[in-house]
Amino acid sequence: MIKESNISKNQTFDISEGGSFFRSPNGKSKKIVFFISLTWAAFQLGSASFFVVDSIAMRAIHLAFALLLAFILLPFNKKSIHQKAKVFDWALGIAAAVLALYIVWEYSALVSRYGDPNFLDKLVGFLLLILLLEATRRSIGPALPVIAILFSCYCFVRPWLPTIFSAKAVSVSRFFGQMTMSTEGIYGIPLDVSTTVVYLFVLFGALMHRAGGGEFFIRLALYFLGPFRGGPAKAAILGSGLTGMLSGSSIANIVTTGTFTIPLMKKVGYPAEKAAAIEVASSTDGQIAPPIMGAAAFIIAEYVNVPYLSVVKAAIIPALASYLAIFFISHFEACKLGLRGLAKEELPDLKKTLKQGFLFFIPLSMLIYQLIIARQSPQKSAFLAILSTLPVILILTWYQTKNLKASLIKFITILMDSVYSASKNMLSVALATASAGIIVAVISLGLGGSIVSVVDFLSMGNIFLLLLITALVSLFIGMGLPTTATYIVMATIIAPVITGVGQAYGFFIPLIAAHLFCFYFGILADDTPPVGLAAYAAASIAQSNPIRTGLQAFSYDIRTAILPFVFVFNTEVILYGIDSWFQGFLIALNTCLASIAFVSLFQRWFLKKNNIFDQGLLILIIFSGYLPSQFLSLFWVNVDSMWKYLPACLLLGALILMQFFRKISEELRN
Repeated sequence: MIKESNISKNQTFDISEGGSFFRSPNGKSKKIVFFISLTWAAFQLGSASFFVVDSIAMRAIHLAFALLLAFILLPFNKKSIHQKAKVFDWALGIAAAVLALYIVWEYSALVSRYGDPNFLDKLVGFLLLILLLEATRRSIGPALPVIAILFSCYCFVRPWLPTIFSAKAVSVSRFFGQMTMSTEGIYGIPLDVSTTVVYLFVLFGALMHRAGGGEFFIRLALYFLGPFRGGPAKAAILGSGLTGMLSGSSIANIVTTGTFTIPLMKKVGYPAEKAAAIEVASSTDGQIAPPIMGAAAFIIAEYVNVPYLSVVKAAIIPALASYLAIFFISHFEACKLGLRGLAKEELPDLKKTLKQGFLFFIPLSMLIYQLIIARQSPQKSAFLAILSTLPVILILTWYQTKNLKASLIKFITILMDSVYSASKNMLSVALATASAGIIVAVISLGLGGSIVSVVDFLSMGNIFLLLLITALVSLFIGMGLPTTATYIVMATIIAPVITGVGQAYGFFIPLIAAHLFCFYFGILADDTPPVGLAAYAAASIAQSNPIRTGLQAFSYDIRTAILPFVFVFNTEVILYGIDSWFQGFLIALNTCLASIAFVSLFQRWFLKKNNIFDQGLLILIIFSGYLPSQFLSLFWVNVDSMWKYLPACLLLGALILMQFFRKISEELRN
């Protein structure tokens, strides 16, 4: 079960969230890289428990580790992927790390001369920005560095721009003071979240995966769902949701669960594109599944200034509705294709599966308990979950080897592999959050007001048009960026605009709804053609066309794309201002029924193929489920009554009865 899993054996490529390929160091280089990774992990674990480090120092040290490893592990381009890191790469890595730590060594002096940096401060700041952007380019591609450079140039050329963007140029001293000498630039809130929280969750996910937790959840899902029609697809959805809570990365989900589930889906009859697309859609949505939800969710909590549990509360119904919808998509596809489930002899052995992996429920339960019941901080919750994972791995290794020495060796191997994997996976997050800080700083230097004016002009005061523009821009920017970076960029630029413009025209939009809107469309960019990094990863496993896979996955993900519009116009869906458990249940039921109706409308199938009348009834179910108050207002009914949640249920019941009797009637005629 541990390490020698089918998933690990079949994994033929090693890519980060941003799609970059890593070098494979060997010899002395490998030992040094492992030592750096272990030191980084020790620092993160220690700062979460045993010792206290100043916030700015923690961020700088975190960034220094990321920069050092980035230049060692990430090649200049794909052509040099098989080449060892050259002396020049090592020199750049060391130089970048030293430059990142400059703020720690000189912090007291820098504070005193914040508005008037000396020549060395400016030189260090300039070199640090250059090396940070180069490391980011190697990690997640050129999109974010190019955007950061354009934003930086704006600070100096804005006197010559059109009136709406025109302003006094920013001085060099103020620019570097903002970017590299304070917590308003690259050392800002996004990097702080990466430092204090994200690394620990990534390490926890790496430990669980390397120990075999991902395969355990997939096999468990396969046993319970495999016998049903299109069972492997349903197992892939459930397994991807469970592992997505741990990894927070759609690509990480695909290259772990997909290597196991995509071949099974093809085996029972799903075409290659549809098998890959189902894995992409379910893996992508792993990032919206509480309790972890990926790095961006923790940044949402910081930006909106609410406890992380408030973000979880807001995200839980949309996540449930989205996953239930993809379940029904896989079922409708299986019905239309006439597929079967897995035979009994093809299913995993439940007793053996539980015996090998039931202990994985301990660290997962620990994490959920600490986050939700004990109300501990995400940082402490992740730390305690990691501690509870270590004895679990040791017990499982002993169970496999039945030898204390061999189990200890295997335990250490898994631990080292996990630390190394976590450090690699953190590069894209740490570098993206630091580089996105450049854009955040430029916005605060005066660009924000201009953007509000431009977006207000383009939307013409229409809130729906404003949201549509935001969605399209998020998808476009997100094609070349990981989710975290897309969210930071869009949340910084657009989230305040959504709330501000909405308020200006008398439409109240909660700040958390605006941030979740940006978050959702940043996630959906992972499978948006023509880039769609997640679709490319799944297509390589399914041996399908990546563009067709991406288009199919995006068609499946429309059911997720509609939800952000829904919770902006119906804030009850994110439980905003809702404290009643019963009302929360009714809202969840309505939203889920509407999502099922939505995918049924697009698949043109429910119990059987839909006719025109069925399609019309489904539209009414969608409207009454997603927007119950607006639906009842059409009939001049009290929109604040609990009865507003009833029409969707009644309409769906009517559809079920009609199709059921029509199906029986057709069978009797035949």
